[in-house]
Amino acid sequence: MTRQDEIERVRGNGTHVVLLGAGASIASTIKNSEKNGRSLPAMNNIIQVLGMEQIVAGLPKELTNLSADFEKFYSLLVQHKEFEDQQQLIEKTIYQYFSELELPDQPTIYDYLVLSLRPKDVIATFNWDPFLYQAFVRNGKFTKTPGILFLHGTVSLGYSKEDKRAGPAGYYSKATKSYLDPIKLLYPVEKKDYNKDDFIRGQWEQIVLELKKAERITVFGYRAPDSDVEAIELLQKGWGTPDERAMEQFELIDVREEQEVKQSWNGFIHSHHYSYSTSFFDSSIARHPRRSVESYRHWSQPFSPSDAFQDGNRVPDNFQTLDEMWDWYKPIVAAEEKFVAEIKKKQS
Repeated sequence: MTRQDEIERVRGNGTHVVLLGAGASIASTIKNSEKNGRSLPAMNNIIQVLGMEQIVAGLPKELTNLSADFEKFYSLLVQHKEFEDQQQLIEKTIYQYFSELELPDQPTIYDYLVLSLRPKDVIATFNWDPFLYQAFVRNGKFTKTPGILFLHGTVSLGYSKEDKRAGPAGYYSKATKSYLDPIKLLYPVEKKDYNKDDFIRGQWEQIVLELKKAERITVFGYRAPDSDVEAIELLQKGWGTPDERAMEQFELIDVREEQEVKQSWNGFIHSHHYSYSTSFFDSSIARHPRRSVESYRHWSQPFSPSDAFQDGNRVPDNFQTLDEMWDWYKPIVAAEEKFVAEIKKKQS
């Protein structure tokens, strides 16, 4: 199967679901840093990166000793109602910092990710940062992009309870003219209530539905922490057991050792039906952009022995501008548009 064969072989169905964790956002800003030079914090350094040492310093040692592990620190902090003021100040600082983050003008991994999937596919993120939404918006000027879901909230969007609609943060609903209230972020407590907030509940209901029909799933930089037990249970509800998903492919992108990463997801993987890489550019998404489902079907269900071999269509990792990037994707998108036009012609 040549590169041109792959570009032209378009199917209209088959969903690829991508789950993003903090590792994806960090990877996206390694080559081209955040537009204003800001660092993207992780859970083990968020106190220091956001300059919250003074807030933490006033807390008892049983809490400050845990500050290097923000998940454990915050989980214990919320149990102490006498420190509610400090908790609110921490949340306000986090929201403000993340809301000011911007993608650089140059292409990032998030741009590659959004462009390498199709509208039938879905990207669901656990991250608060605005990078996925920003990539979604700016690449939407070139072509139709995949669906995006925010499983722990986001600083990018606001939500109107009146008409149950989300939109850019700070905007007003077109339908009712009501203000889109900032979406609450889900902080790392041991027991998260995914039903408490209307927006968050809707995001989880949707990802469960998407996982039920997914043919490929990629987990990029999400380490499934202990505090996310409820999240794993909901993901399992959508995906099912390994025996139920014996024909689907599970993909892992992570800088940790393969066995450590695989161990985190053993409840999802059937036998050897998984792949592992430490770089996005070695993943199925980058090797078969916008054709990741077609590629897996071609390999796993070949019409002849020779069909199992594929040249692939690996996307270059050195684009300097978005325009240059879009030019490379044009033939792939054109083949999809031709496919849609032919279907419409047959139906008319």
